[in-house]
Amino acid sequence: MSGPGAQTTRRTILRGLSTSLALPLLPSLSFGRETATTLGGASSPQRLAFVYFPNGAQMDRWASGMQANPDGGGLRMAESLSPLDRHSGYLQAIQGLDHDKARGNGDGAGDHARANATFLTGVQAKKTAGEDFRAGTSVDQIAAGVLGQETALPSLELGCDRIRQARCDSGYSCVYQYNLSWRTPTSPLTPEADPRVVFERLFGDPTQSIDERLRRQRQRRSILDYVREDAGRIVRRVNAEDRDRLDEYLTSVRETERRLERAESAAIVSPGSGRPSGIPQSYREHLDIQFELLALAFQTDRTRVGSFLLAYDGSNRSFPEVGVPDGHHDMSHHQNNPDRLDKLGKIDEFYARVFARFLDRLSGMKEQDGTSILDQSMIVYGGGISDGNLHDHGNLPVLLAGGGGGTLRPGRRIQVPQATPMTNLYLGMMERLGVGAEAIGDSSGRLDAI
Repeated sequence: MSGPGAQTTRRTILRGLSTSLALPLLPSLSFGRETATTLGGASSPQRLAFVYFPNGAQMDRWASGMQANPDGGGLRMAESLSPLDRHSGYLQAIQGLDHDKARGNGDGAGDHARANATFLTGVQAKKTAGEDFRAGTSVDQIAAGVLGQETALPSLELGCDRIRQARCDSGYSCVYQYNLSWRTPTSPLTPEADPRVVFERLFGDPTQSIDERLRRQRQRRSILDYVREDAGRIVRRVNAEDRDRLDEYLTSVRETERRLERAESAAIVSPGSGRPSGIPQSYREHLDIQFELLALAFQTDRTRVGSFLLAYDGSNRSFPEVGVPDGHHDMSHHQNNPDRLDKLGKIDEFYARVFARFLDRLSGMKEQDGTSILDQSMIVYGGGISDGNLHDHGNLPVLLAGGGGGTLRPGRRIQVPQATPMTNLYLGMMERLGVGAEAIGDSSGRLDAI
């Protein structure tokens, strides 16, 4: 945070009884002696996110889904990537990236555990089922060490799976398969699967006790009820455009609360917690709420760095909502069976559709300079396995979304030399973010073509 002598900023926090609620940038807001306090900077900060999907992709459809736009320039997304077509001008399809350290390299089986552990670290995970696990510092945490100095939360780690404590993949500790971010080589940052916990972390008062939070939730009182008076003061001090921006934001917060309440009303009490879980029964709804919370965290500048493990690698979740009652991991071992390949394509399209809705939200969130948060973001969407049938860690399915604050050249398909380390991409991203990093994991140089 900047010192008291820094330039007056336009990010505010609404204050209320046992609650503080960060707001998006309101450029027209003039500051006086009201209860609103400042947070962050007036300029548009860059955001960074990594979104991981498991078990590889239907690579024929993935590759054919990225086509040159017949009108000239840009990409046209087809096949299982078709939901992303409306954002093709913000996407770079990068082919030829590789995670060699996800291969056995003498350690034998365990490709799913290594795929997760290596994706953001580029490091060969130590093969152990015990507590002596070791990977590497992940790229998001390297960035958080710099970007996180200006935000309330250095980074935000999200997931949709509860961590399994029993034996996991082929002699590897479960810590590898259920974590994406590593603060240090021996300190994984467990992704939070419960949206209610994430919501309270973003918008609740950290001094409020669990009993007080539960009381508010049982009474179905909105967090907005506690800041209504302060919000009224803000509304009277901003122009019409910012009033619309504020109303849209507060509506989004309230709608997210309602979605959590619906999930909690249908859930059983979590063992040992004394409270219902905020995890929806619908996987699609679970993903959407988590993505919405990440978008709101970026909009309010609560954090500038996020990671989202959509499902752990090796997950055998079924997708009946898209006509796939079979397990994902089972289908990934397709043996070139046309029916299994078709089902894999449907799963890929399911994930692409959810990711597209996240990009919709970011593109609709405007900064004070007229750009969108998507313009100011770098978002990696991909996985640590290409062909799940072979457990292949080469030519990975990777998209880079966003404008990177004008530092990226989206709307292209890029072919890099085969076996280019994925970490070379990360070095190129860090350079554009102003984060000094000479090497990340097994990087061999900086990928500047992005």
